[in-house]
Amino acid sequence: MNAVLVRWPVESGRRAGLIEAGVPRLLLVEEDSAPPAAEDCIEDWIRVPAVDGDVRARLEGLAFRASRHDTTVPDLDHDGVIRFADGWVPLPPVEARLTRALVDRFAAVVSRDTLARSGWPDGAPGRNALDVHVLRLRRRLAPIGLSIRTVRSRGYLLEASARGQKAVQEA
Repeated sequence: MNAVLVRWPVESGRRAGLIEAGVPRLLLVEEDSAPPAAEDCIEDWIRVPAVDGDVRARLEGLAFRASRHDTTVPDLDHDGVIRFADGWVPLPPVEARLTRALVDRFAAVVSRDTLARSGWPDGAPGRNALDVHVLRLRRRLAPIGLSIRTVRSRGYLLEASARGQKAVQEA
């Protein structure tokens, strides 16, 4: 997948659409502007004016990362059924709410507080309740190629496991 050149900040709206579509992008940052925080690993930036060789190197780096980046996001429907690659799993209500928060920020860290508020909107449970539900979710999601990693002192991250990445590539 080829990277798209985006002038920053002039084309900030276009960038948002490309992020949502999972398109690799190289931001051409104007001299007097600060670059934005990267949204994912398939975005890079370079200040303009830039040497052609530098732009080419950045584009090649983006192409390499994009070839290894899984942009397939799991689908969680309103009935609490999560689908990924070629599999699906029904989830109980609390776990479906937790999973919604993780899917909405797929491949990014979701804090424990955010998860607790998502799972129990009327009041957060004790620490152990969240841990038990995350453990159950790990077990439920593993067969369809998803895993939940603990990011120490930050929260949890939902991502495709090696099995899930392989299934998506074969599909």
